[in-house]
Amino acid sequence: MRLSRAFLPTLKETPAEAEVLSHRLMLRAGLIRQTSAGIYAWLPAGQRVLRNVAQIVREEQDRAGAQEILMPTIQSAELWRRSGRYDDYGKEMLRIRDRGDREMLYGPTNEEMVTDLFKAYAKSYRDLPRNLYHIQWKFRDEVRPRFGVMRGREFLMKDAYSFDVTPEGARESYRAMFRAYLRTFARMGLKAIPMQADTGPIGGDLSHEFIILAETGESVVYLHRDLLAFDALANDDMDAKAVMDFWTSRYAATDEKHDEAAWDAIPEAERVSARGIEVGHIFYFGKKYSAPMGLQVAGADGSTVAAEMGSYGIGVSRLVAAIIEASHDDEGIIWPDSVAPFACAILNLKPGDAATDGLAEQLYAAFPGNAVLDDREERAGAKFADADLIGHPWQAVIGPRGAARGVVELKRRATGERVELPLAEAVARIKGAA
Repeated sequence: MRLSRAFLPTLKETPAEAEVLSHRLMLRAGLIRQTSAGIYAWLPAGQRVLRNVAQIVREEQDRAGAQEILMPTIQSAELWRRSGRYDDYGKEMLRIRDRGDREMLYGPTNEEMVTDLFKAYAKSYRDLPRNLYHIQWKFRDEVRPRFGVMRGREFLMKDAYSFDVTPEGARESYRAMFRAYLRTFARMGLKAIPMQADTGPIGGDLSHEFIILAETGESVVYLHRDLLAFDALANDDMDAKAVMDFWTSRYAATDEKHDEAAWDAIPEAERVSARGIEVGHIFYFGKKYSAPMGLQVAGADGSTVAAEMGSYGIGVSRLVAAIIEASHDDEGIIWPDSVAPFACAILNLKPGDAATDGLAEQLYAAFPGNAVLDDREERAGAKFADADLIGHPWQAVIGPRGAARGVVELKRRATGERVELPLAEAVARIKGAA
């Protein structure tokens, strides 16, 4: 992307309506624009980050054995009446009527729809287990939308749904998703802490919310220091039960579930108290939806049983803001390589100069579709400021003196480290970090 032609409307001043850091930086960096209360348009750079986050989520769901589908956003009110949730869900549900005066709703979640969908297929225990997921825009009519995409009314979400014959099988599915979530967040450069949670309107008696640590987090969390040392990617050879047992054998709680007595029993040197942001939530709720909606299968012994179910959500659009809350400095965003909109920003400090133009174009060609070339007729300070604000992992600075020697000055955004390298070595350094 050439910045001279890009739709990347950065702002020097912080809009007055932005209450939290991620909202301020997303607006200033030209990632999003508000269109109405709690609803945002995603601009090109923001859309690229959103797509990268969604792709990591998708890859880890596939790796865990879930299968991707796509369900409608508009659902029949009749489905929700059959589960008993239509009248109970509250004003967050956007209820509408179609031209035939049929009651419909804009889905805030999909337990009812996926249960009805799977029921048409599943007849025998041989058809289970299955796990189906999709990544879909949803709507919840928050009474007070705030904090940008952290608590918007429209949001992109991954929700998965598991179907098993027995409670034991359902818990195995739950553990597989538990491990998949740890891998997902680790690949985004995040330390996610699973904590026991209330099930709320979803239902059931087993639930964990995944909290990433950030100084600007909305919740206070308490945890055993051992949990910070766990590396979900390095420990990938552990089976799902061993992973979950490790986490659940050590204390971790939000302020809502905090047990002061259990906390006091932990040696003071092993306690960590911090702030965090919820980015995922998983539930095992058994027959809550399958029984009233008639999702039953023939068991191995000839009996008929209602399927055991779980659901597993990740706030994809919310994750973009959460990553910013966890990774920034006074100058702007610091994107992890895995989710950054572009691998590097190429800063041509003297557009029109044959040597700087030539070197910049060679570097730009080495990253087709994955680099920003700042070819604007702007002062150098403005180019540096925008590159820091938007948060590209690497900045490749090309000025007349360096170009005359055929070298590029590379700056690593996360550390501020700078090094001069020949073009080929600069390309290898950037690609090696991705």
